[in-house]
Amino acid sequence: MSFTDEKSLVHDWAEDGPNRYAGAPGVMLDDETLRDGLQSPSVTDPELEDKVGILNLMNSLGIETADVGLPGAGRRQREAVERLCREIVDNDLRIRPNCAGRTLLVDIQPMAEVSQKVGIGIEACVFIGSSPIRQYAEAWDIEHILRHTREAIRFAVREGLDVMYVTEDTVRSSPDHLRVLLEGAVEAGAKRVCLCDTVGAAIPAGVKNLTAWVKNLLQDLGADEVGIDWHGHSDRGLGLANTLAAIEAGATRVHGTALGIGERVGNTPMEQILVNLKLLGLRDDDLTHLPDYVEAVSRAVEVPVAVNTPIVGADAFRTATGVHSAAVIKAKRKGDDWLADRVYSGVPASWIGRTQEIEVGHMSGASNVIHYLKTRDLPHSQDVIDAVLTLAKKSAKVLDEDEILSVVKKATR
Repeated sequence: MSFTDEKSLVHDWAEDGPNRYAGAPGVMLDDETLRDGLQSPSVTDPELEDKVGILNLMNSLGIETADVGLPGAGRRQREAVERLCREIVDNDLRIRPNCAGRTLLVDIQPMAEVSQKVGIGIEACVFIGSSPIRQYAEAWDIEHILRHTREAIRFAVREGLDVMYVTEDTVRSSPDHLRVLLEGAVEAGAKRVCLCDTVGAAIPAGVKNLTAWVKNLLQDLGADEVGIDWHGHSDRGLGLANTLAAIEAGATRVHGTALGIGERVGNTPMEQILVNLKLLGLRDDDLTHLPDYVEAVSRAVEVPVAVNTPIVGADAFRTATGVHSAAVIKAKRKGDDWLADRVYSGVPASWIGRTQEIEVGHMSGASNVIHYLKTRDLPHSQDVIDAVLTLAKKSAKVLDEDEILSVVKKATR
């Protein structure tokens, strides 16, 4: 069997039929790790210099904007926002800052002061709850929300800030109320609107319906230039799926955090967004610093990376299963790195500076052992292979390097 091109080796059902994925190329990314991510009840607020390092790694990944904090929350937050903004200016970083704040002047004023002091534009991400359940709990009515919306956006615009208007719990808000609020926000000068799955309640079908509805509303208002953001949480395990659905329906910027840290079970993981958008051909970022980004955040916020974490977990490109390993090994023997990186992997390990790893365990075959020994320039006579495989079959876990070296040493005496 021969193939003329790489595409002929992999059939993509997402390209077939009426449900063909049609997300728009060039979708932008907003990193919420240093703001919404730090609202997780289990994380440690990083030291300031750790935040600076993380910001630089975001920049290296091509991420367009980062929420650098909520300066209205107190002195510690304000100092961090100012330091991060200075880092962008002093080092001519491409990434741009934004800040979160309630639709209150006391939250927006510190953003304007930092912007003027440092000499950089800051996007004001002003938020207020919009769903009926939130209105009932807060004893708000739509007139109250609309008044705060208009006052906050007009104030921010007068202060020279671009505004993203954030309706919290958008996915559970009524179209009648959203129409009133979004129209008021656009009239007041908002340049972007953010649709939020604040409690992770949505499914992809609902996200598509909501995003398409907002896109049509903006067109009806003659506000096609107003951008649409998507901000999702993972309470139902649908963070990434919902983010891709939003992009397909017209969102032009989506939000995420490293390792998905955030309120309750967290936000959409940024590392998953980056890789999937590259796989879909919607972005073409250099992802070689992705492990560094995740490791820096993991260390700074004191959240360990689980071994089975997609893309960045220790086991993401690791196998000890005989059938799987044999296929990878055969591909390597063909001298085809592209093939070896994909024959048993939906994500190319090489994109993030890793390789497909063949281990030896109780489900391994002789090919695993031979590959392991040869790639480490270890003796690989039949006696050695048999001895390693015998130990592996008795073991309840994958053999570590010391165990294998011990067997090799005994078998070659």
